[in-house]
Amino acid sequence: MTQTLPAYDNRDVLLRLIITVYFAQSRKSIIFVRISNISPMRFKLSIIFALFFTILCANRLQAQEKAFPKKGEGITLFLKRHNRTGIAYQKQFIELNKNKLGKRNALRMGVKYTLPPLQGKEAVASAVKRANYEPLFGKELASYKVTSSELKGACFYLVSGHGGPDPGAIGRIGKIELHEDEYAYDIVLRLARNLMTKGAKVHIIIQDAKDGIRDDKYLKNSKRETCMGSPIPFNQVRRLKQRSDKINTLFKQDKYAYKRAIFVHVDSRNKGHQTDVFFYHQNKNSESKHLAKTMRTTFTHKYKKHQPGRGFTGTVDGRNLYVLRHTTPASVFVELGNIQNSFDQQRIILSDNRQALANWLCEGFVTDYNRYKKKTR
Repeated sequence: MTQTLPAYDNRDVLLRLIITVYFAQSRKSIIFVRISNISPMRFKLSIIFALFFTILCANRLQAQEKAFPKKGEGITLFLKRHNRTGIAYQKQFIELNKNKLGKRNALRMGVKYTLPPLQGKEAVASAVKRANYEPLFGKELASYKVTSSELKGACFYLVSGHGGPDPGAIGRIGKIELHEDEYAYDIVLRLARNLMTKGAKVHIIIQDAKDGIRDDKYLKNSKRETCMGSPIPFNQVRRLKQRSDKINTLFKQDKYAYKRAIFVHVDSRNKGHQTDVFFYHQNKNSESKHLAKTMRTTFTHKYKKHQPGRGFTGTVDGRNLYVLRHTTPASVFVELGNIQNSFDQQRIILSDNRQALANWLCEGFVTDYNRYKKKTR
């Protein structure tokens, strides 16, 4: 929306103020205030108007923000974690959630609470901070630049395997345990960041608010992962249904022609054996099958370039997996190796290798998206 104030002919200096507010929840809302040839007094009034309007919009968009409490948190700590400190926020929170609180206003685990809208400077700072900012990447990498428009108009749903109460397959190096979910999650975060820098819309379905992208060889194990804020069920079918349902809900909301999902695992059917990368697609879905083949071709070229003579025996197959059967967008299920095999472990414990895997997956998506655009012209 653009608000242009009257120009004054007796002013020689052209003054322009552009205030851009990028709201993470909508990722679209931008406010432009343009001031041309105005008097100093009108200039000051315009700044006040712009800030006031920005705060109103920020409050409106933040009003429905919700979150789950962590174990041991009371209202004060819960609100502080979400940048809301002070008695005023606490009173608003209690009023918004009075029917969800326990005795003496205790927070209940597994209950999603409505957060009071951010006020004043906090609202503006929060909105501005979130432009090209993804806290799941960790403090050092949370901010990113969109360096190309290769994936503009594309939308992706990224799911790292297992998580929460389920660590997935467990490999061992000496006394150190390597949990599949931790390494799959790290690769997914790297992939997400790559896709975002190319202009894509990305949903990270399985999340850990603390981990971020890690360069350690041995990633610390935890059970903190959630399905976009919701606790991950222990039961396998419920766990898989939860992530498929989440993707399908987002799929209905997202207004993109090209929407793809990927499920990343570091396990394999051949326990204890070294394996190449397996790509599984949805049965009777040509777009899913084409994506899987494109991914395999990309990996074949990369191995030929970086490890000539090694050969690549990764396969493409249709499989009747739950998430492939119940997920709406064209999807690919990727097994990046066998975490229980000593040779495959080197593929994933080195951060450079994890980044390479993410890069190659991203390149596969770019290739498939270009094919799709040519097909639909």
